[in-house]
Amino acid sequence: MRIAVVQTSPQFGQVEANVTAALIAMESVRADLYVLPELFNTGYNFATTDEVEKLAEPSEGPTYDAIAKFAQRNSCYVVYGFAEKADRIYNSSSLIGPQGLVGLFRKVHLFYREHLFFAPGNLGFPVFDLPFGKVGMMICFDWIYPESARTLALRGAQLIAHPSNLVLPHCPDAMVTRCLENRVFAATANRVGRENRGGVDLSYIGKSEIVSPRGEILKRLENEEAVGIVEVHLAQALNKHINEFNNLLSDRREEAYTTG
Repeated sequence: MRIAVVQTSPQFGQVEANVTAALIAMESVRADLYVLPELFNTGYNFATTDEVEKLAEPSEGPTYDAIAKFAQRNSCYVVYGFAEKADRIYNSSSLIGPQGLVGLFRKVHLFYREHLFFAPGNLGFPVFDLPFGKVGMMICFDWIYPESARTLALRGAQLIAHPSNLVLPHCPDAMVTRCLENRVFAATANRVGRENRGGVDLSYIGKSEIVSPRGEILKRLENEEAVGIVEVHLAQALNKHINEFNNLLSDRREEAYTTG
């Protein structure tokens, strides 16, 4: 199957233009699964709760409608990040397929000023069966907690779709370790550009990437709008053996990991 990471440069609050730009980029390549950045439709650097309330959408709102039409028309799947309006406001990602909404994830580990605007995710780390394999999601700062990727791997994920708005430099290299220690693929879709709003100045590092279960960087973008695409065989992520004696998951000794 073909995975595409779509690296965009959203303009804050310009939802229609941001969605249109992403769709144009996606139309430029053919893929089975496209991964878009965190909050790709709204921008990231919220200044007030009123802004979040205004720009948040339900899981099947206008952005969903546009992405679902693309997925249906191209018989593909899309993961994208957005501000979800539900019982509370969540930093969420949706997995959309030809038939519509497949699954939803809400960011578990909030970063920096996200604590002012979003509720912590309450759906755990679900994994979804797609025609080409099992896919789980995490969002941006979830990467820094090894438990995020490990939980997805233990639940059978062969690929982690990872919408992001990275401002720290560490994640692209760290995802090599996450893939290696769990023997999974990962597709990190970051954004580029700068948002200087409300006295907070954020610059995004780009470097969207696709990494193999052996820690190989199959594709890494630079700091510009672009699409990276790789053909992979997700079945490779089923093999957790390092050698004839060591299996990464079955060798775990949970009784030794307690802090008490």
